[in-house]
Amino acid sequence: MTKRTLEGTSRKRKRVSGFRVRMRTATGRRVIRSRRSKGRARLAV
Repeated sequence: MTKRTLEGTSRKRKRVSGFRVRMRTATGRRVIRSRRSKGRARLAV
């Protein structure tokens, strides 16, 4: 049986695009701010 094309680990996902990682940089904070203003239910992973 073939594997699925899209697969990832939750640890990797958290390390790359988690909330704490976003808050570390200025551009990441901008991402969070824009998602807050848009009214997103999930700001980060």
